[in-house]
Amino acid sequence: MDTLALARWQFAITTVYHFIFVPLTIGLAPLVAGMQTAWVVTQKDRWLRLTKFFGKLLLINFALGVVTGIVQEFQFGMAWSEYSRFVGDVFGAPLAMEALAAFFVESVFLGLWIFGWDRVSKKVHLAAIWLFALATNLSAFFILAANSWMQHPVGTRFNPETGRAEMESFGAVLTNSTLWAAYPHTISAAFLVGGTFVCAIALWWMVRLVRTRRPELVELARDTYRPAVTLGVVVMLVSGAGVAISGDLQGKLMYEQQPGKMSAAEALCEGEEGAAFSILTIGDLSDPDSCEDVRHLLTVPGLASYLGTGHFSGEESYLPGTEDVQREYTERYGDTTASGDPVQYTPPLAISYWSFRLMIGLAGFSAALAVAAWWYTRSGRVTDKRWLARLGILAVPMPFLASSFGWIFTEVGRQPWVVAPNPTGIDQIRLLTERGVSTAVSPGVVLGSMVVFTLLYGALGVVWVRLMHRYAVEGVPGTVRDESPEARAAARDGGRRGDGPDDGPDGGPDGGPDGPGADADADRPLSFAY
Repeated sequence: MDTLALARWQFAITTVYHFIFVPLTIGLAPLVAGMQTAWVVTQKDRWLRLTKFFGKLLLINFALGVVTGIVQEFQFGMAWSEYSRFVGDVFGAPLAMEALAAFFVESVFLGLWIFGWDRVSKKVHLAAIWLFALATNLSAFFILAANSWMQHPVGTRFNPETGRAEMESFGAVLTNSTLWAAYPHTISAAFLVGGTFVCAIALWWMVRLVRTRRPELVELARDTYRPAVTLGVVVMLVSGAGVAISGDLQGKLMYEQQPGKMSAAEALCEGEEGAAFSILTIGDLSDPDSCEDVRHLLTVPGLASYLGTGHFSGEESYLPGTEDVQREYTERYGDTTASGDPVQYTPPLAISYWSFRLMIGLAGFSAALAVAAWWYTRSGRVTDKRWLARLGILAVPMPFLASSFGWIFTEVGRQPWVVAPNPTGIDQIRLLTERGVSTAVSPGVVLGSMVVFTLLYGALGVVWVRLMHRYAVEGVPGTVRDESPEARAAARDGGRRGDGPDDGPDGGPDGGPDGPGADADADRPLSFAY
């Protein structure tokens, strides 16, 4: 592979890996701050225990996110120096704001929160975690401001003498319509990740404790873990609605600014009115020239047009196809690259099509968990349903993956541009991806760094999983894991004998045990989740 292909692979690997940690930090930080607020206001110890429990998991995730994020900015100068030369005057401003106004604030107040327990007043300590949470979300705003400018450049002029884009209005960059569509969608998705994470872990612990059928542990599940489940459910439902609404608005704006991305998301070759949304497609999506051979098997009539235009049918519902976009862009921007190769203005169909559907489909696991967890814990109930705990464990990675596929769709769907042209802006402010790569870096150098980063990130991934698993299965103070060996042995023996009433702790079938030996594995962390 040449330098361009390797540089793209390296940036894709490191970015997707870094983005695994980002949504959890953004979404979980306000939830931990909310838990601590509940403790300060109510003085109930369960909220303090939950704050420290989920706060520890937040710190682990944040640390890995910082380590993997530092690499990102170095790549702009090393592997993408031509891109940096062209957009540095604009792109550098929001990145600098992210570092100065957001990241430094995060670091300062997170340090105060970590080391401030019992050293500063409760209100000062609470303010520290809230400022950290706000700074985390502010950091996302500036990063998205930079990325949104790449999707839809505004507030900029082209200098023909230097061949560079130069800032005219930083305010225009921060009020970019693309930014204000992407930011609510990204933050809502992050809260969906955080809500799923909190709900799933608390639900697993609830089921584990209830299955011991010991009154004090059942009460612990009701007093400590049920509120966390409820919090997670509420956050999932609200953020899920936010994702859907903001995603709809973003799709309509995307149709105006990058019609090729919308067409690629549907693998729509020729434009049509009332275009259907396909759920299942067969055919060769790897080659845009073979687009005519694609067959949409399961479709929802008119939905694709509605997502792009707001209309299900009629002239206003017309959605251009990839071939329409190719003809339009070829006429406007030319048909060859600097090296003389033809320009393919259609984004990679297979990645655009399937990443769009995976983004939507995987988020459905959080919706299923929210509904099921609400039903089985309604009206003060606790539950011992193993399948529900398994659903929670299964749902944990799904919004992570949905967010990652959404990010992949956003970036791949912009191709072949690294700076997409603004349909109503200045034509010269655009840059093909192939022209943004460094010319002085050899393929061997990029390949070497990519291998090193991939191996290093893989090792960090193992550390992250082990640490998160270790502290998640420890639970909050007062769980089975914190009791004496004699107590745990008694719980296991009771479970093997099948002792206990047929009905659950709430007097109904929702809380009842599944049968003899229900708590035989109560002391084996995550044993029944696999």
